[in-house]
Amino acid sequence: MQEIPETQTQSALIVRRLTKSYGAIKAIDNVSFRVAKGEILGFLGPNGAGKSTTMRIIAGLSQATSGTVDVCGISVALYPDKAKSHIGFMPENNPLPEDVRVLEYLRYRARLKGLDGRRLAERVDEVMDICQLRHKAARKIIGNLSKGFKQRVGIADAILAEPDLIIMDEPTIGLDPHQIIAIRELIKSLRGRMAVIISSHILPEIELVCDRAIIINQGCVVASGSPEALRREFLPMNRHKVSLKLQPDEFGKRLKNILPKADFSVDAELADADGYYRYTVKTPLEESAGEKLVREFSSTPECCLREVALDKPSLEEVFMAATRRSWEQVMKKPAKE
Repeated sequence: MQEIPETQTQSALIVRRLTKSYGAIKAIDNVSFRVAKGEILGFLGPNGAGKSTTMRIIAGLSQATSGTVDVCGISVALYPDKAKSHIGFMPENNPLPEDVRVLEYLRYRARLKGLDGRRLAERVDEVMDICQLRHKAARKIIGNLSKGFKQRVGIADAILAEPDLIIMDEPTIGLDPHQIIAIRELIKSLRGRMAVIISSHILPEIELVCDRAIIINQGCVVASGSPEALRREFLPMNRHKVSLKLQPDEFGKRLKNILPKADFSVDAELADADGYYRYTVKTPLEESAGEKLVREFSSTPECCLREVALDKPSLEEVFMAATRRSWEQVMKKPAKE
């Protein structure tokens, strides 16, 4: 058997210049990124952006037109079986057998993944505990489980062989709020033990779970970084919510005196039933506005200052800004002759 070449293994996953073409159409184009061992990465993008295509290539279920994927230093293209032994994959709409009990299914999957004897029994028990299946679902028929418990079975299957990299495609799709919280906590419990890539349209979930996010649009990576770094890149501003009894004209005059570069908007044209107006104040990122706002408007009793609260842009807003920028860049490109 040909030896696997030694490569840098600081990362659980290294994707270099990955491209997948279908005729003249590129589903993904020159995609590159890394995932550190134990890191949880969110993989975001609109429908048709290339998320599922990228994840299937990483999992060894589809071939790239060009580029490379290394999992723990092993090329997925050159050594697919060896690379797949380091990967756990949970596809969207996980095709679980409907007529098998959970315990039977996990034991069967463990044997397929090379576990046997005492280690098989121990590991099946471990993943059922991690996924909270042992007492509530171990002996139930999979077809009779709720959507949330089916997702737990899918995650248990993915982590059975203790892979270095877990790939989850829309793990919380179709779940109710209680189920989403349970799956979120389950995924967070894997941090530091396994690298995890999560594709999801539920952006608040990505922000709560992931260390870093990659945004892909039109087959290209358009942003990468922690949620905080992405805010600084795409929405470089401080934003505060202010609630007080001061009409917009007067509020605007006093605001300009203390924060000349500030901009503000009125959250509602009329005051609420108690006479309070709510404003959103935007200032440059480097300007500390909170203390100035409190000092200015609390010094005048008739303002009745009720709230000054920092309001960070959500990951959804960052996502919209990043994809909008990528569309604008495409529109500015000169047409090919």
